[in-house]
Amino acid sequence: MRAVRVERVGGPEVLTVRDVEEPQPGPGEAVVDVSCSGVNFTDVYSRTGLYPNALPFTPGSEGAGTVSAVGSGVTDVRVGDRVGWVMVPGSYAEQAVVPADRLIPLSDAIDDETAAGALLQGLTAHYLVRTTYPVRSGDDVLVHAAAGGMGLLLTQLVKHLGGRVIGTASTPEKADLARKAGADVVVGYDDVPAAVREFTDGRGVAVAYDGVGASTFEATLASLRPRGYFVSYGNASGPVPPFAPLRLSQAGSVFLTRPTLAHYVAERAELLQRAEELFGWLRDGTLTVRITGRYPLEDAARAHADIEGRRTTGKLILVP
Repeated sequence: MRAVRVERVGGPEVLTVRDVEEPQPGPGEAVVDVSCSGVNFTDVYSRTGLYPNALPFTPGSEGAGTVSAVGSGVTDVRVGDRVGWVMVPGSYAEQAVVPADRLIPLSDAIDDETAAGALLQGLTAHYLVRTTYPVRSGDDVLVHAAAGGMGLLLTQLVKHLGGRVIGTASTPEKADLARKAGADVVVGYDDVPAAVREFTDGRGVAVAYDGVGASTFEATLASLRPRGYFVSYGNASGPVPPFAPLRLSQAGSVFLTRPTLAHYVAERAELLQRAEELFGWLRDGTLTVRITGRYPLEDAARAHADIEGRRTTGKLILVP
């Protein structure tokens, strides 16, 4: 079996394809023949060592495929079932071992590419707008990197829930994509707080969804209304440096949270409930996933270089 391996942390060049032993399922596990796997910034963080892993390891935490074997005690899935998964390491491979209680059944209405392209970012967008800060009709919302995979999903969902979106984008082409997804206004990164204050008649936004990290922290903090929510869900430009909590008071008694998907799908019932609503949005057209890059396993390094270099929009997937 072929798999992408990381034998030392570093740049994209450390991603190499190796022949490894075919996996065998243990108790409560299933082996899945991977048809495609999602490429995410969390994979970059693992590759660089920001998110530590024991070496060597196979990156990737999201995918879709068909169950080819099950271990003892497995009752949730059977051989031949089409499934997706998220937050399970080892997806950049021809086969993956996944705990059976982490597998999400796929209906005929959801193809494998859509599942692999939507699960991590879609479930993240779901908990961000439904739970971390439940977006309400009339809310003004700042969405950073609004033309990226996450930004496009968040923009669509905020509009679905009745909010107004102020998006950021780095190029006119990306700004156009964000507007097509529903953003009410799209601005560059140079003076975000001023643009936000103008759009909101000086109030500031109810919530800011920031997956960029260090480079947008100050602008995001300055864009919030009093008692607004700063939701920092990613570190695309690097982690936010330490700061004094007093700054949250000075910014208007605002709230800052750094959530992660694992804590919002820890129980199988919650995982399936969120996935069910996500798939419903995909089926009825509320959400559209833009898969803009398909790479063979051998080109995993190029996929990482492209996503890190912000040369992409939408979602990238690997196809074994």
